[in-house]
Amino acid sequence: MPATSSFAALPRAAKVLLVGVAIDALGTGLALPLLVVYLHDVRGLPLDIVGVLAATPPFVALCLLGPLGVWIDRFGPRRVNIVALAFMVGGTLLLAEAATVPAVALALAAMGVGHAAFWPANQALVAEVVPSAQRPRYFGISFALLNAGIGLGGLVAAFVADVGRPSTFEWLYRGDALTFLVPLALLLGPLRHIGNRPRARTVTTGSYRDVAADGVFRRYLVVVFLSAFVGYGVIEAGWAGYARTVAESSTRVIGLAFTANTFVIVLAQLVVLRLIEGRRRTSVLAVMAAIWAVAWAMLGAAGIVPGATSSMLLLIGSLAVFGLGETLLSPVQAAVTNDLATDRLRGRYNALGSWSFQVAAVAAPAVAGVMLDAGLAGAFIGVLLGGCALLAVTALRLARWLPPVANGLPTAPVATADQPAGAARSG
Repeated sequence: MPATSSFAALPRAAKVLLVGVAIDALGTGLALPLLVVYLHDVRGLPLDIVGVLAATPPFVALCLLGPLGVWIDRFGPRRVNIVALAFMVGGTLLLAEAATVPAVALALAAMGVGHAAFWPANQALVAEVVPSAQRPRYFGISFALLNAGIGLGGLVAAFVADVGRPSTFEWLYRGDALTFLVPLALLLGPLRHIGNRPRARTVTTGSYRDVAADGVFRRYLVVVFLSAFVGYGVIEAGWAGYARTVAESSTRVIGLAFTANTFVIVLAQLVVLRLIEGRRRTSVLAVMAAIWAVAWAMLGAAGIVPGATSSMLLLIGSLAVFGLGETLLSPVQAAVTNDLATDRLRGRYNALGSWSFQVAAVAAPAVAGVMLDAGLAGAFIGVLLGGCALLAVTALRLARWLPPVANGLPTAPVATADQPAGAARSG
C-alpha cells in the first residue's frame, strides 16, 4: 500500500480533512512536549499541582461528552467541530499568558471543551465521508501526518524553548493557537457542505441507553480505557515529569524524544498498515501493549542513571518504541468504534468512546503527578507495566465477542444502519 495510492484512493473531502490535520499537528508539536516544563519550571507550580492541572482538559471533556454525543447527532459533526476549534484557539492563547493556578486551570478548561467536542465530532465526520473499508487507511494516514507535524513542531520547540526566557514558551503557545485557524477555515470553506445533516427527527428514536445495551461495545470501552491509561494519559505529566525530575533530562532531550517518537510513526505507519491488514484487531492491540511495556521499561531504566548519556538515549528510545506501538493503535481504535456504531447513534458511540478515553486521561496524569511528587518513581513504572499486561489480556479476551468485521476480518454480513455489528451478540 504505497503512500501515494493510499492517499489517492480517499474521497476528496477526506483529503481536505487531512490537510487540516497536518497544519494543526504542527502547532500541537510546538506545545505538547513542554506543558509540564512550562508549568513547573517556568511558572513555578509544584509538580503535584501540575499533575492535577494536566488532568483538567480530560476532566472537562468527561463532563461534556454526554450532551456532545447528542449535539453531534442532532446538529451534525461539522458545526460541533467549528465550536471546538474556537475554544481551542481561545484556551491556548490564554495559556500563553497564564501565570497562576486559576488562570492555568481556566485556560486548560477551555482547551478541554475544545478537545471534548473535537474528537468525537471529527470521527463522526470522517465516518460520513469515508467508506467503512477505507477508514483504517484514513486513520493511519491521518496519524502519520499528525505525527509528522508534531515531530517538526517538537523539533522547533526543542531549540526555541528556554526556561530562562518565559517569552519563548509564550510564543510557542501562540503559534499553536494560530494553527487551529487552518482547519477552522477549511470547515467554513471547502468542507462547508459535509457533516451538516440535522438529525432532530431521528434523535428521539435512540439514546445512550441503546448504546449501553451493546455488550460488545461495553467490553471494548474497557480496552479503550486501558490503552489510554498506559498510553497517552501518562505522556505529558507522567513521561515528561519522570524524564525531568527522576532522569534529570534537559528540555532539549524531552523535545528530541518527542521528535524521535513522531519520526518512527511517520516512517512506520504505512508499513504497519500493510502488515496488519486482514489480521485480528484484538491481536494487534495485544502486540501494541507488549511494545508499550518495553517502552516503559526503558523509561524506568533511564531513572537508574539520571543525567547520564545512557539515560538520555534511553529516554529518547522509550518514546521511539512507544511510537511503534502507536502505529498499531491508530488504524484500529476509531475503526472498531465506528464499525460497531449505527448511523443514527454514531455521535453517541464516538462520544462514549471518547468518554472512556477521557476517564483514563483524567486519572493517569493525576496518578503520575502524585506518585512522582511522593518519590514513588519505581512504583509508577510498575503500574504502567502491570497496566500493559492487563491491556493485552483484555484485548485478547475481547476477540471472543467482537464481530469479524469490527475485528478486521471482513467475512461477516454487513450490519444495517440501525443494527450495530455487535448487537446480535451483546449479552
